[in-house]
Amino acid sequence: MANQDRDADLRRWLVWLLSGGGAHAKFDEVVKDLPAKLRGKRPSHIPFSAWELLEHMRLAQADILEFSTSSKYREREWPADYWPKAAEPGDDHAWERSLRDFRSDLRRMQDLVADSRTDLQAVIPWGDGQTLLREALLLADHNSYHLGEMVLIRRLLNAWPG
Repeated sequence: MANQDRDADLRRWLVWLLSGGGAHAKFDEVVKDLPAKLRGKRPSHIPFSAWELLEHMRLAQADILEFSTSSKYREREWPADYWPKAAEPGDDHAWERSLRDFRSDLRRMQDLVADSRTDLQAVIPWGDGQTLLREALLLADHNSYHLGEMVLIRRLLNAWPG
């Protein structure tokens, strides 16, 4: 198999993984039809709501994307800049905006990874050894982890279809 074919395969697998491929939960399936009254509800003994997880995923993903693409990247403060201030979205517009922005940034990362002009293994100059391959895998792992938590929250709230 030629190197170009292997590179194309790697890109396809990364996009697949970022999309929730295989045994991973798919973003749109996890957030679909979650009743507004439950978006900010924390189940007993769980320290966050579906809203808090959604916003955390959006904020972390935006950070990873910015780090991966911008020489003007500035490290954010942990944990303050990675979690919402409130357990509830406030209104339907905040929830929908967060969903839209999450999907948009995910699509941007998928497009970046899929672009054959992007060197997946080049060291990001403003980092300390990271590559786009590493950042894409980190993002897929982070999103998968928190989507699993969101599935659990929905089940605990009796809001999981099926």
